Amino acid sequence: MKKSVTYKMILTAILAAIGVVGGSLFEFPVLGARVAPMQHLINLISGVLVGPWWAVTQAFITSLIRNILGTGTVLAFPGSMIGAFCVGWLFQKTQSLIVAAMGELIGTGVIGAIVAYPLAAWLMGTTGAVFLFIPSFFLSALVGVIVGYLILKSIWNRVIVPQQKKLGMKK
Repeated sequence: MKKSVTYKMILTAILAAIGVVGGSLFEFPVLGARVAPMQHLINLISGVLVGPWWAVTQAFITSLIRNILGTGTVLAFPGSMIGAFCVGWLFQKTQSLIVAAMGELIGTGVIGAIVAYPLAAWLMGTTGAVFLFIPSFFLSALVGVIVGYLILKSIWNRVIVPQQKKLGMKK
């Protein structure tokens, strides 16, 4: 039996709210890049707990609200949504937390950065090489994935494994 739609909807809303607030509170410079790891942490958690499509919904809602409030940029849409999908899809296929974490790093840190470049050039007038986007996207994703991984590992045996057993999934 799959988790209920109500459960997924509520968890998605809660994670989006945490992403909106946390995305504004937790950012810091690292090696000349502005690192904002909260969305990546939330992407990992939502992809694992609710799956790819609800994770994409969470990423879209978080990006939309942050843009409306003026605390985000349009670059959040492709980066966060691609990363969230990759996390959820890879976790569904492998049931491996480390593989899901790699999905966020590749999905947001590389693919999202490449997709964000033409958007930045078109809407923001950004000039420069696409490879300037990858280090900052990847660094933010790396910090968020490390923290998200630690959080999920700490609840793994109490939350994830019992759910997998209940749903008849492998450990």
